[in-house]
Amino acid sequence: MNFTVWQWTFLALGAFLTGLTKTGMPGLGVLSVAFFANAMPARESTGALLPLLIGADIFGVFFFRKHASWPHLWKLFPWVLLGILAGYFTLGKISDVLVQRLIGGILLGMVGLHYWRRKHTDDPASALPHTHWFTALVGIFAGFATMVANSAGPVMTIYLLAIGLPKLAFIGTGAWFFMLVNAVKVPFSINLGLITPQSLLLDAWLLLPMIPGALLGPVLLKHINQKKFETLVLILAVLASIRLLF
Repeated sequence: MNFTVWQWTFLALGAFLTGLTKTGMPGLGVLSVAFFANAMPARESTGALLPLLIGADIFGVFFFRKHASWPHLWKLFPWVLLGILAGYFTLGKISDVLVQRLIGGILLGMVGLHYWRRKHTDDPASALPHTHWFTALVGIFAGFATMVANSAGPVMTIYLLAIGLPKLAFIGTGAWFFMLVNAVKVPFSINLGLITPQSLLLDAWLLLPMIPGALLGPVLLKHINQKKFETLVLILAVLASIRLLF
C-alpha cells in the first residue's frame, strides 16, 4: 500500500462518500467509483471498493431495513443475476472506456424517459416502469454494470424514482438490493483476482472514513423533502452519466 498523499486523499474521500450514499445521499456512489479509479488501476479499484460497499450496505440496511419494497426487489433479482453472469464473462474482454460510455448513454436515456413520463402521465409511477420487459432490462443492465464497474447505483436510482418510491422506501429498497447483490459478486471477484489480502487490508483502513459517512447520511436525509430529494438524485444521475461518457 505504497500510496502517495493524493492517492490516500482520493481513497478516503471515496470511502466517506460510499458510506454517505448508502444511508442518505443516493447518486454519490459514482463519485466513489471515480475517486477509487483515479487513485488505483481500474481493475484493482473495483476489487478494493466492493467489500467497502458491502460494509456501507450493512449500515443502510440497519437504518432503513423496515422500509424496503420487496415485491419490486423479487422482480429484479433473477434478471440482476443474469446481468452479473454476463458481466463476469465479459470482464477483461472489453475496455473500461467502452463499458463506461455504454452505461453513461443508457443512464441519460433513462433520465430523459423519467422526465418524459412526468410530463405526459398523470401518475408518475404508472405504466412503463411496472412492465415486465422494463424490469428485465433494468435488472440485466444493473447486474452487468455492478459486476464490471460497481456502477449500478445510478441505474437503480432512476428505476426507484420511476416506480414512485418515497425517500425512505427508496433508501431501504436500495440498501437491501445492493447488500444482497454485492454479496453475490464476492465469489466472482475473488475468482477473478479482484479481491486479495492486500485489498482487504486497504479496506480495513478505509473503514475509518466510511463509517462517519454512513452515520451522517440519515441525519442529512431527515432535512431533505421528497421533491428536493428527487431533484437532487436526478441531478447527480445526470452528472454521473456525463462523467461516464467523457
